Amino acid sequence: MDLQQMRYVLAVAETASFTRAAERCHVVQSALSHQVARLEKELGARLFERTSRRVRLTAAGEAFLPAARQALEAAERARAEVAAASGEVRGKLTVGAIPTVTAVDLPATLRDYRRRYPQVRITLRAGSSEQLVERVRDGQLDAAFLGVRPDFRPRGVHDRELAHGRHVAVVAPDHPLAAHREVDLRRLADEAFVDFAEGSAARAQSDRAFAAAGLRREVAFEVSGVELMAPMVRQGLGVALLPGAFAAGLHGLRSVLVTDGPVRVERLIWSRSTPTPAASAFLALLGIGDGEGPAGHR
Repeated sequence: MDLQQMRYVLAVAETASFTRAAERCHVVQSALSHQVARLEKELGARLFERTSRRVRLTAAGEAFLPAARQALEAAERARAEVAAASGEVRGKLTVGAIPTVTAVDLPATLRDYRRRYPQVRITLRAGSSEQLVERVRDGQLDAAFLGVRPDFRPRGVHDRELAHGRHVAVVAPDHPLAAHREVDLRRLADEAFVDFAEGSAARAQSDRAFAAAGLRREVAFEVSGVELMAPMVRQGLGVALLPGAFAAGLHGLRSVLVTDGPVRVERLIWSRSTPTPAASAFLALLGIGDGEGPAGHR
């Protein structure tokens, strides 16, 4: 069993396709399939069920995957630590972020990081705040940027507050509220809303604000991201509540201050495990030193 065979198995599992796995690994499919078959023979168990329509892990494959992933990560970290001892930062950095992060200029930060550490492979993953906490806690992400309620405290990770601010009502330019400088939740309660999925941290901020005010509202349209939310508001289908700093960058929409609207806190979280050299360099770029456990970490 070698590391390359493990990489092939992971690629097949993640893509659910031998063809796409071969493309990802830059090898011909026959070579990849041969190596996976050799590994299965060595293990004495089939790792994948193959049909003409799909490829999926067997029970043995499900059991093999976590250990294979750990072995690959350990080998990569060992190489990175050796390079760091010689003054070179390399390896990989995986960062997560909500789509509406504004506390840092994330593209510019990643650009600066890449210029300083060109040997590091950078990956960015989007997700909800809840998903990102779980992925950092499980070691899938080195760090992540969240947007949560002020009373939300991520468990099992280090965290630092980066910024906080109120939501604004985002409306189409021809909406009656577009001419207002400010509005309250009672006035908004009669509007149809475009919002995130029920149960998500992004949605909960608004739901709790209306509940605290003793008001009910109608969420007519649920969306998974602002990519769809903004056009729907622009077409007059509803009103959205979004962080003011983020809403300011939306083209063709009007932002109205909500006097009693929800407050959002942006947090940076990172693993409680010893960071890799690449992760340490990223945290340092954000002003967080090695071994720092800020007040508020859990």
